[in-house]
Amino acid sequence: MSLPVKLGIVGCGVIGTMHAQAAASSKDINLIAVADLIDDKAHRIADLHHVPNVYRHGRDLLKNSDIQAVLLAFPTQQRGQLVKQALQSNRHVLVEKPVAMNLRELRSFLQLQGDRLAACASSRFRTYHSAAVAQRFISSGKLGDVRLIRVRAINPSRGKPQALPPDWRLSKKLNAGGILVNWGVYDLDYILGIFSWKLKPISVTAQCWTVPPIYKKHVTPNSDAETHYTAMIRCAAGQIINIERGEYMPTSQPDAAWEITGSNGTLRLNMLPSDGKHLIFDRADAFRGVVSKTIWQGDDRSDAVHAGPVRDFAHAIRFNHPPLTSLKQEADIVRITDAIYASSKCEQTITL
Repeated sequence: MSLPVKLGIVGCGVIGTMHAQAAASSKDINLIAVADLIDDKAHRIADLHHVPNVYRHGRDLLKNSDIQAVLLAFPTQQRGQLVKQALQSNRHVLVEKPVAMNLRELRSFLQLQGDRLAACASSRFRTYHSAAVAQRFISSGKLGDVRLIRVRAINPSRGKPQALPPDWRLSKKLNAGGILVNWGVYDLDYILGIFSWKLKPISVTAQCWTVPPIYKKHVTPNSDAETHYTAMIRCAAGQIINIERGEYMPTSQPDAAWEITGSNGTLRLNMLPSDGKHLIFDRADAFRGVVSKTIWQGDDRSDAVHAGPVRDFAHAIRFNHPPLTSLKQEADIVRITDAIYASSKCEQTITL
């Protein structure tokens, strides 16, 4: 067993602040440095958690030889060079999602990784106990031959917001995309992860749409990325993944449906945290048609969603085990997201 990991955080915005709280409360972490281009943000976190070293630039934070690992939580377009510098300087790295602007950039990270541990925050919803239960159930084979994995997550428009979202959130240039990289990567990470990364996607047919014209004033003027997408992903063993996710949707009712259907039944679950959560197995029965059974029920705390990847990252470093989502596994997710964008653009099926 090693000593707690000496961690530095670059990016002290909303997500970085949550990461700092998780790091400061973890027995596996010693938070010794923070950095942000906005001095007040970095000093606020430093004062709150008694962090001894404060920097303006991430490159200066990396000059601190005491730092063993870094967490990078700032916009994607600006992040790639610092990921490379961190790996080249022999630091372990936890990267917020989306990890890279595209698969080409992510592959450049992999070339530099060596024996450093590199983890991705797209795993956050798999840090819940319910996800581990779902993974074990799928591995048990009780579903039979898996046929269809279905995800539909729709959020209605709530009217004109009091404040517009940040510029990067729906920017292809700054963020590599919109809701697909903001939320779709969680969906893909969750699906591939609870299948123990054994699904092998081979083709993608997809369509993306930007915000409906009537809601244009609900987002920043330079927004050009998608707010709604749907994709059919075919896997090597015949499984189909159907995903649809949308925000600013012109519908009165939200929808959140997660189902995995096999030849022996259907597993009904939900990626998102909630109290009184249930995982239900609808088992095919020759006499009664379908018999439903709750295989797990419990509470997933919503306030823990950002802490999971940080604690998993530090624990993986200390005890020498793989993180929930490695950089190599994240490449599978980025390969799919790139294909979704490509399919939507050319209106054809993309072979992976």
